[in-house]
Amino acid sequence: MDKNTNIQYLKGVGEKRAKILNKLGIFTVGDLLRFYPRDYMDWSKISSIASAPFDESCCIRAIVNHKPRGAKIRKGMTIYKTVVTDGESLMNITIFNNKYAAESLEAGEEYLFYGKVGGNFHRREMTSPLIAPVENGIRIRPIYHQSAGINSKAIEKLVRQAYDIRSDYFTDCIPQSLRDKLCLMEINKAVYELHFPTNEDTVSEARRRLIFEELFIFQLGLMKLKGNRKESTPVSITEDFTEEFTNSLPFTLTGAQMRAVTESIRQMTSNFTMNRLLQGDVGSGKTAVAAALIYTVVKNGYQCAFMAPTEILAQQHYKTCLNFFKNTDIKIALLTGSVTAANKREIKTRLKNGEINLIIGTHALIQNDVEFQNLGLVITDEQHRFGVKHRGALSGKGDRPHTLVMSATPIPRTLALMLYGDLDVSILDELPPGRQPIETYAIDTAKRHRAFNYVKKHLDEGRQGYIVCPLVEEGESDLAAAQEYSENIARGFFSGYTVGLLHGKMKPKDKEEVMSKFVSGETKLLVSTTVIEVGVDVPNSVIMVIENAERFGLSQLHQLRGRIGRGKYKSTCILITDAQNESAQRRMKVMTSTTDGFKIADEDLKMRGPGDFFGSRQHGLPEMKIAMLTDTALLNEANRFARELIIDDPDFIKEENRNLKTAISELFSGEYVMN
Repeated sequence: MDKNTNIQYLKGVGEKRAKILNKLGIFTVGDLLRFYPRDYMDWSKISSIASAPFDESCCIRAIVNHKPRGAKIRKGMTIYKTVVTDGESLMNITIFNNKYAAESLEAGEEYLFYGKVGGNFHRREMTSPLIAPVENGIRIRPIYHQSAGINSKAIEKLVRQAYDIRSDYFTDCIPQSLRDKLCLMEINKAVYELHFPTNEDTVSEARRRLIFEELFIFQLGLMKLKGNRKESTPVSITEDFTEEFTNSLPFTLTGAQMRAVTESIRQMTSNFTMNRLLQGDVGSGKTAVAAALIYTVVKNGYQCAFMAPTEILAQQHYKTCLNFFKNTDIKIALLTGSVTAANKREIKTRLKNGEINLIIGTHALIQNDVEFQNLGLVITDEQHRFGVKHRGALSGKGDRPHTLVMSATPIPRTLALMLYGDLDVSILDELPPGRQPIETYAIDTAKRHRAFNYVKKHLDEGRQGYIVCPLVEEGESDLAAAQEYSENIARGFFSGYTVGLLHGKMKPKDKEEVMSKFVSGETKLLVSTTVIEVGVDVPNSVIMVIENAERFGLSQLHQLRGRIGRGKYKSTCILITDAQNESAQRRMKVMTSTTDGFKIADEDLKMRGPGDFFGSRQHGLPEMKIAMLTDTALLNEANRFARELIIDDPDFIKEENRNLKTAISELFSGEYVMN
């Protein structure tokens, strides 16, 4: 039997139980052994009855005074009672409806009882304890995630059974030299110790080993996937035109913007490919930085490509760039799915012969028939929305062009290091002057009318606002659907006001029409789904109401809120929710206490974990089995050693590095393609 053996062939599993295990992600013996405990019960620390803490789980070693006696207290409920002693004190034991456990206890025999001690100092008691024989029972026991049809104890039994067959299921992928340097436990010992710890210290060491391995493999995979070798480029940027560009602007760039531009230009003029992440909160001015780089690259004789994840955002960038470059001879084109076939052909022809200097678009830019004459700079906005396989496709249309990755979604520094481990990072930590912080309040539905009156007050003053709904049409739940909702408020509470509706299922042309009316001020109140999360910039919008706010993640709420507060007026965001669960309440508390996108992103990562941070698995984040991205120290260590290994042996040719190839492929499950 090896790690790839189908789980159904492990003794005691079979076809039916295998299907239950499959629901837990366990398909092979290797999956079972990598299905790590979620927690532990420490049966190794024995408490005396007298010293046992109240209402805390503990383990007591005691002798049974008499066979448990059963008594029916009502139909279908029998309780069994006995008394145990540790030689100094007595403790009452009560067992509910478990005849097997009660009858397994023999008078005069010694057992381990694990549970919470209640009662008082004179007479102690333990209700429904876990019971085990003393022999082989004094140990730290694993607790696993369960599924209907199989409990933690059964999973523990299967793991032990697998280890009864053999102990060396895994080949160590971390080179011996690195294990020695970092004092890392050998892989098979680490996995075994995580299931059946010798003591607390070995659990800690085993976890450290396995977390480091996962983060290390992850870093190596991403670095290889994204070509993490500093390479020279034929794109020759010899002159810096930043001053010429900034002099043409009607405003002054912030210090953070100038710093990002300077860092980028310095890299682009170094003869090496620039790979840079530009991070900034909503409204921090990333597009102006991108425009400054575009200006210099075009003036040096190269073309630029600017890719956005949605048509609305692509159109927004197109309009912004038309404004930035209106007094220049830079030729700009927009290529999205809604462009007519004839216009697409014309744009592609002009792009190929070099007539177009800057092309802005969506995924349409990475189609096979899109060709450039001399691509010098690739910019991707909201980069995390593109799948891993898309990320290099646009750059591949040029010969080692420079790359700028922009993100208006604040990414926790730990996650940024994971996703963009090979990129230099510029952070825009200053907002343009005149911006006011957005006041945020969380209310329940009983106060909705008061909130609507507050919205009316702003509309009457000539301002505009949004109401955000999580749904597009009926059927998903009893929550108000956006279409019906907008019709109801337009006829009811907001009759007399122009109310628009924007949602993801509308045709691009219809979206554009709705947005044009809102931007022009013709529409006063826009009811929308999350399509306004990015790309809509209306400085006159000062009020936002978000219905069913519990339905959104923290970072998404922050992005939505970023659509207001973009002008000189004081802005307010009102979150409406009746949800009382801890997660929803915590999110509302974070949103009402800070407008710092990076603090919000850190909280979001802690609450949701990396797999769900962006709301989708498409972004190429392999599923972590044990690593937590909040473990900064190990993450930094893994990143450092991954960089060193890539520089020393980029193709894993050395004998001690060969097992890394397989490990990377396994972790990335098909997303990763080794050169």
